[in-house]
Amino acid sequence: MRPLLLLTASGSRFDQGMARELASGDGFSLICGRFEGVDQRVADHLCDGEISVGDYVLAGGESAALIVIEAVARLVPGVMGNHESAKEESFSASSDGVTGDAQRGTVLEYPQYTRPAEFRGWSVPEVLISGDHSRVERWRQAQSLRLTLDRRPDLLEAADLTPEERVLLAEFGL
Repeated sequence: MRPLLLLTASGSRFDQGMARELASGDGFSLICGRFEGVDQRVADHLCDGEISVGDYVLAGGESAALIVIEAVARLVPGVMGNHESAKEESFSASSDGVTGDAQRGTVLEYPQYTRPAEFRGWSVPEVLISGDHSRVERWRQAQSLRLTLDRRPDLLEAADLTPEERVLLAEFGL
């Protein structure tokens, strides 16, 4: 049976793990409240759960529903052009340590660069145009760790870093 979920500020926090869980199911339905929400009897008797997209209050649940739908849809095979792309993004499960896995925690995704190699005098990091795939991979891992340390240190505190990740932190002075 497809779950009926109520979007509310007091619900369980929606995260990538919940998105994966919903994507693996047969579908789900969302109820969006407006201003004060919905009658509590709806939550108590009709809904299978309540979810929140963050620690803030919205005027209605429509934008929260869009967040849930987009996060879940991109995990459904065939929605993204290359399903492998989702594996190296922030908060996505990965077995290579670039972004972590469900058991170890997670780090943020490394910065993205596109062509041309120079734009308005801003160059991409040299390592990315070196052709040395192992150096590029190490750089990406180090940048993931650096961004996480700078922007979301709480994620690193919860992560079970591999010995290689600890070496990278030291090697890059992080």
